[in-house]
Amino acid sequence: MLKRTIPLCITGIAGAVLIVAYFSPATTNWGEVVTDWMNTLAAVAFILGGGNLLFVNLEKISSRRPGWAYAAVTLLAFVVTLAFGVLKIGAIPNPQFPATPWAGDFESVRAPFGWVYEYVLSPLTATMFAMLAFYVASAAFRAFRAKNIEAILLLGTAFVILLGRTAAATILTGWIPVDGPFAVLRLDTLAVNIMQYVSTAGTRAVMMGIALGIAATSLRLILGLDRSYLVSE
Repeated sequence: MLKRTIPLCITGIAGAVLIVAYFSPATTNWGEVVTDWMNTLAAVAFILGGGNLLFVNLEKISSRRPGWAYAAVTLLAFVVTLAFGVLKIGAIPNPQFPATPWAGDFESVRAPFGWVYEYVLSPLTATMFAMLAFYVASAAFRAFRAKNIEAILLLGTAFVILLGRTAAATILTGWIPVDGPFAVLRLDTLAVNIMQYVSTAGTRAVMMGIALGIAATSLRLILGLDRSYLVSE
């Protein structure tokens, strides 16, 4: 019983304090205290996450399950990067504190940790997002099939935006006077108007929906109606 009651009470009290601290200047310090506790718990969660990463990958390597070589690479990269960052191996000495190795700059590209981040992690991240472009193109091809009214509107809007952002807009509709009554029919003008008015209105509607969803989920957590974060019921 206590395994469920205590986490629910802590969650409800922390959420209520943060809400009150946001709207009441007199209770701002309460919110700062709760935020400090959250940061402390987040640090503990990082340690638990690192331990779980070690356990899962070591178990896969020891049992020689499919993909154990990838687990070995992941484990090696994790241990090496953690050692560079925590122990500050090869950190650039700080001129103000030359006798204190821990005061050195370990994020510089001349230090091992900064070098790994700049020349290993960043290129790998860029490669991953570059590969996502092909999946986006495939998804767009399937979505832009004019099967119904919504798909036709999506296809037409995308077509206008793409043409309006290229030199084809000037070639096709450049003959329409910019200051004339039909200037709105120029592809470049249509693209700007769609991005400035239609797209902005849709983005705001989506953000309002997300905000309402966050508020509803937060209230469910504070009131104890949503218990999905508990280990067991």
